[in-house]
Amino acid sequence: MSKQGKNLDDQEIDLAVLKQKMSSAVDGFNYRLFRMLQFVIRNIIILGLLFVIGVGLGIYLDRTQKIYDHEVVVQPNFGSVDYLYAKINLLDSKIQKGDTAFLKAIGIKYPKKLLKMEIKPIVEVYPFAGSSELNFELLKVMAEDGTMKKVIEEPATARNYPRHTIYFTTKHLATRENIIQPLMDYLNNSAFYSTIKVEYIKNLKIKMEANDRIIAQIDGILDSYASSSTGKSPGMVYYNNENNQINDVIESKDKLVREQGDLRVLSVSYDKIVKDQNTSVNIENTEVTSGKMKLFLPLLFIGLFVIVRMFISFYKKQSLKTKQEQL
Repeated sequence: MSKQGKNLDDQEIDLAVLKQKMSSAVDGFNYRLFRMLQFVIRNIIILGLLFVIGVGLGIYLDRTQKIYDHEVVVQPNFGSVDYLYAKINLLDSKIQKGDTAFLKAIGIKYPKKLLKMEIKPIVEVYPFAGSSELNFELLKVMAEDGTMKKVIEEPATARNYPRHTIYFTTKHLATRENIIQPLMDYLNNSAFYSTIKVEYIKNLKIKMEANDRIIAQIDGILDSYASSSTGKSPGMVYYNNENNQINDVIESKDKLVREQGDLRVLSVSYDKIVKDQNTSVNIENTEVTSGKMKLFLPLLFIGLFVIVRMFISFYKKQSLKTKQEQL
């Protein structure tokens, strides 16, 4: 019984200590809240002025200092991917260094309002896989061991995708005249790739002309076969399972026709070293403080005022404490 009584006494003591601590915590909170209210009441005019000034200045900055994002989708031709990335990295370094003379020299207007520039690949796995049998087999292996997502986003792989997006940010509205066209002119100004471009176009024309001749020859063979085998009029072709050679000829023609279509589409993009396909400009940037200065500045001004007053109060207390210790 004495042991149980002792346990009850201990529990009562623990509860009393807990109640005392809770009471002290509540008193401490009430004291801090009171001090905070005192601080606000004593400085209500200053705090009000800081709030009004912050809101007014924030509204002005939100209207006049807007930031815009822009995107240009491009296709680098003639093996110029590394050249394209090097050019964009160079431009970004010039922007970060504030080399406005260089930017003006290539035709960009308002270079001081150009904030940054970067380039990223557009991940297009299927065109990448279809471009060669080796790429297709590579993707099959990656899919089997579960590393596909990691590998397709690797820089070495990503640069082989056909299309890429140039991102840049400005403090003014962009137009084709003041930045897009000068940028594309700069990217397409390469003596080496201009020479390569001429040879690519020549080879493309030779290939397309050869394909047209082969297709015409195949059409002649098919017309002759159709008229001689069944007595039907030329142009009427009947599949004969026993004649695999004719089936192979028809299949070859189908491949050539599809290849011709692909080559014609490709020739449209071959007029430039770096072909711009699509542009999206003047997308208002709403990240972080952009467009939110009317909320950010009042909090910043009031916060700085509170920190300064706290520092002054702390300094005064420590100075008084030091003087008392010296006495």
